[in-house]
Amino acid sequence: MNDQTNLSPLSLSILGVEPLDEFIREIADFVHHMIMTRPNMGPDAKVEVEAKLGILRDRNSGQRISLPVLVETILVPNEIDLRFESNMSPNQHKHFNTLLNELKRISTEPSHPASPLEYKHVKVLDSFYSSDNPRDREKIRVTREEKTGTVLEVTKKVRLGDLNIYCPKRAADWRISVNLEVPVPHPVGTPTHTRRKDRICYSHEEFNIDLTQVISNAAPNAPPEVLHELEVEIARPNLLLSTATKRGDPNVSEYERSVFDELIRAFVNNARILVKNANEGWH
Repeated sequence: MNDQTNLSPLSLSILGVEPLDEFIREIADFVHHMIMTRPNMGPDAKVEVEAKLGILRDRNSGQRISLPVLVETILVPNEIDLRFESNMSPNQHKHFNTLLNELKRISTEPSHPASPLEYKHVKVLDSFYSSDNPRDREKIRVTREEKTGTVLEVTKKVRLGDLNIYCPKRAADWRISVNLEVPVPHPVGTPTHTRRKDRICYSHEEFNIDLTQVISNAAPNAPPEVLHELEVEIARPNLLLSTATKRGDPNVSEYERSVFDELIRAFVNNARILVKNANEGWH
């Protein structure tokens, strides 16, 4: 008598291959398009690709959006009137801090299956200045080390595009942003506002996971606003650019053509893991 519970190894499909993951491919196509069609802002401009955790809220009601889908879904840009709120509660911040610290601890053990995490604690002060060009909406950011006052960078961030991901089964959604960070001369005058950032930066392979408390002073007499944020960022802009350039190039090897998509796949997986571990500290 045959044992009906035994199952022979199954093929990936009738063709013996696994179908393309459309979710990751859509994100890879979006990021690639943003990079390859970016404006020429000079050779020192850096491409920044980051994923932030937060909540997608209806712009009118302020409530989290509710869509008739069962699983994680990429939204068509500009089709829904929404805003993305990346601020989490202090308890949620503590939850992720505990989780990432524990992961860093166990990642150094010989039995851990993945690469170890690195860790550093950074405190900086950002001062924002209006541009001399009245048509230029982007502000100039001067970043100083908080302890010494040493200027670390003077940049202008140019937003290229955002992609929102709605997660009905999770406590949080997420957003992918592609930006250019352009070095500029140090501005003169008085800053419009400042932000103090107390950041714990966990690095793993090609990615930084930043857990940040932001104290923002928007006006001289207004009380400071305290925000808590979590983001994943691709650590090496030069790697991002070089792999994007080779994507689809018939003159390079199949491996070189696929590196960009592999980079995005791991980037997306890191964001998904963090969203999966979010608790209810967003409302």
